Amino acid sequence: MTRTGTSAAADGPRAGRPRRGRVPGTRVPLPLLLPALAGLAFLLLPLAALLIRAPWRSLPTQLTSTAVWQALQLSLVSATAATAVSLVLGVPLAWLLARTDFPGRRLVRALVALPLVLPPVVGGVALLLALGRNGVVGQWLDASFGITLPFTTAGVVVAEAFVAMPFLVISVEGTLRAADPRYEEAAATLGASRFTAFRRVTLPLVAPGVAAGSVLAWARALGEFGATITFAGNFPGRTQTMPLAVYLALQSDPAAAIALSLVLLAVSIAVLAGLRDRWMTAA
Repeated sequence: MTRTGTSAAADGPRAGRPRRGRVPGTRVPLPLLLPALAGLAFLLLPLAALLIRAPWRSLPTQLTSTAVWQALQLSLVSATAATAVSLVLGVPLAWLLARTDFPGRRLVRALVALPLVLPPVVGGVALLLALGRNGVVGQWLDASFGITLPFTTAGVVVAEAFVAMPFLVISVEGTLRAADPRYEEAAATLGASRFTAFRRVTLPLVAPGVAAGSVLAWARALGEFGATITFAGNFPGRTQTMPLAVYLALQSDPAAAIALSLVLLAVSIAVLAGLRDRWMTAA
């Protein structure tokens, strides 16, 4: 057998196989092509209008104002803090859902995913009822420790973590389910504790999924509006993040609102560029 024939035999049925999801030699039917193009235009037209109507000449002046930098700095800091909270709490929760079996696990998973479909303003109201000064837990925090979360920068972090953590939990849980648990079992047979196996074996295996979930959670926290304005308010320099600044500027200075929107658009594109294919696959 020639070398070429040997290589073809070694490749087996994978040789010449088309990529998954593609049907070679198939023309796109017109009833599918037209709605697909209309859907693409529907998604891209608002973004194109934002770029067309952007005040490019006055953009440097708009972006160098004190209010913009305060909102941008607060957004970056609070989104990063919310992502850190999501990592500390969300990764163990994802491991619990993926690696253990307990009564009501499906219900817990549904409750974890609930903020994904819950209107953010409803989440803000729920946070007020739970952590407000007269809330179920908030009144105890205020009376015992003097901690007040609503209408503070810490409240912004709490609101953003509430809506962003499910993205990380779902991403990490999916990666954990795809990872082979035999590595953890092998570590256990060598004398490692469950936590040591998780720290030394599991975390390196699921690192791409954790990274993807962290980026998604950070992006979701950066763009949060409803829960933030309901739970933390809209105070410049303290709780006014970039989405809130856009909303406020749109009522009095549309050019400034467009400039702020361009900043968030650029950040979103950077996030998508940072999510490499291997991260998205792992997630």
